[in-house]
Amino acid sequence: MNPLEERLLYKFRNGLLLAEALTHPSISLERKNYPFDNQRLEFLGDAVIQVVVTEHLFRMFPEFGEGQLTKLRTRIVSRPALRERAKALDLGNCMMMGRGEEANGGRDRASTLADAFESLVGAIYLDGGFDASRIFLLRQMECVFNEIANQPEEINPKGYLQEFLQAIQPAAPDYRILSQTGPEHSKQFLCCVVWNELELGRGKGASKKEAQVAAAQSALADKLWEQLANPSTPKIKKARK
Repeated sequence: MNPLEERLLYKFRNGLLLAEALTHPSISLERKNYPFDNQRLEFLGDAVIQVVVTEHLFRMFPEFGEGQLTKLRTRIVSRPALRERAKALDLGNCMMMGRGEEANGGRDRASTLADAFESLVGAIYLDGGFDASRIFLLRQMECVFNEIANQPEEINPKGYLQEFLQAIQPAAPDYRILSQTGPEHSKQFLCCVVWNELELGRGKGASKKEAQVAAAQSALADKLWEQLANPSTPKIKKARK
């Protein structure tokens, strides 16, 4: 782990935490009674990232309201963005995973990389405390914060979502208008975004375009990526025909 710790600029006191953060759940399918995987650390790391990024944006943009800050946070903590942070650290090649998962491209899978980054943050939090995880995150995300400082306007959520999904599978997302309500001069549209017949998010807007953008933002913010391989999970709804 020494080369990875050099890239992290963090030395673990408890090396088992780092090993746990880099252990994909698939390994337990091939090795009976394997002691851990990174799912619990992923849960913890997600919360730490949310707090650190929220606080930093709050201080960076004192003039921004809640809506603007929320959009910026989504841009930073979305699954595609965390995937890029994991790739920069080459976490994919450090992962311990089952042979079947590796043979199916698990080391390069976007959701696996994003989850690994969250797990790593959770491990640093447990090993060194909140200050250590905060310093690590702000250092790793410095380029992202600099980009946002220079260009804080909203990204194109539909384009960003499509880029991420097509990195998993070539199918493009489909935007479906579910309903429209209100008088002609003040309509409200409800849209869902569907990918491989799975509903990933919903959004409302005063126009179809606004509703589509809101649905894409919802999909980027909602943490469903690690469940895409298991459509039976209750959190992912089969799309309406």
